[in-house]
Amino acid sequence: MTYQLYATMASGIESITAKELQNLGYETRSDNGRVYFEGDLADIAKTNLWLRSADRVKIAIGQFEAKTFDDLFEQVKALPWDQYLPLDAAFPVAGRSVRSTLHSEPDVQAITKKAIVDKLSTVYHRRTRLAETGSVYPLEVSILKDMVTISLDTTGPSLFKRGYRLEKGEAPLKENFAASLILLSRWQPDMPFVDPTTGSGTIAIEAALIGRNIAPGMHRKFAFEDFDWIDATVLADAKADAKAQEKPDQKLEIFGYDIDQNMVDIAKLNANEAGVLHDIQFKQLAVKDFKTDLTNGVIIANPPYGKRLSDQTQARVLYKEMGDTYRSLKTWSKYILTSDLQFQESFGQRATKRRKLYNGRIQTDLFQYWGRPVWPRAEKAEK
Repeated sequence: MTYQLYATMASGIESITAKELQNLGYETRSDNGRVYFEGDLADIAKTNLWLRSADRVKIAIGQFEAKTFDDLFEQVKALPWDQYLPLDAAFPVAGRSVRSTLHSEPDVQAITKKAIVDKLSTVYHRRTRLAETGSVYPLEVSILKDMVTISLDTTGPSLFKRGYRLEKGEAPLKENFAASLILLSRWQPDMPFVDPTTGSGTIAIEAALIGRNIAPGMHRKFAFEDFDWIDATVLADAKADAKAQEKPDQKLEIFGYDIDQNMVDIAKLNANEAGVLHDIQFKQLAVKDFKTDLTNGVIIANPPYGKRLSDQTQARVLYKEMGDTYRSLKTWSKYILTSDLQFQESFGQRATKRRKLYNGRIQTDLFQYWGRPVWPRAEKAEK
């Protein structure tokens, strides 16, 4: 059976997720916060395993227009719920409505739930309340400009939860957002990579996972594993295929630096859990002390933003140190994420390109400084 599927992601990341899906062999269609594609059960497992930038993979069970609650009820009820929900299914219904006639989200959720219960009670010949004691099938009713999408979440907890982060710092970067920054850059596994403000190591770890071609979902659980119509062999086969594609012998030059030795220790702990500790060289090092003989590299930094006024001056001192330190690295590309709109003044150079991204609910800019590679590149670094 072929399903209408879609991946969800943070605003501004759609093109990255679409590219990932295309590289996996799917034809895509993008919308705000969603990328649509088609696939079967094997594709549900495959995309949950492999997508690095997405939040979730969902099945679009139905899409239609509704401007009254009667319309909503009847069209939800008409959907083939018995194909997705067994008699004992627990099916919580989340709901949201944006710029729509049916603007009351609690009412939208309640009407949707009632319609599904009514349909299942008829199909399963039940007069009493459905028990909902079985596996969880997370549903969502989403209405945008009166267009309704009813979906089943196959992922469960967001895909950013890879399972390797045992400890984190004060302002951790989500794993899928870190991966998105890398996928946006010009980095390839045969190029040097530096995370100069590594914190808990997320950016460097995600780079190593990409470099080794390790599927990011290999060590976590998914909601679809408990669906009674998906056999366990589907995921087992997908994992076996993913394992065969790993590149254990790929040589990587990935460096993670932080001025705080405690954060370096945390980063090492997380990298070890992810299975890539031997691929990353972590070291306590201030930005201003960074030196290298390597060429054609990529720097991706998520420095402190200085959101509080008391921290802003200190953050801008760091930005200036970055500008002074990186200015001579002509063959390196630098990508620096911050919400400080005056970053370029502190850095001392106008960016080649700026891209607006949302780090959680914080609007940020990714300031991009593209290097000019030379070949052949040098092979030794001062570390």
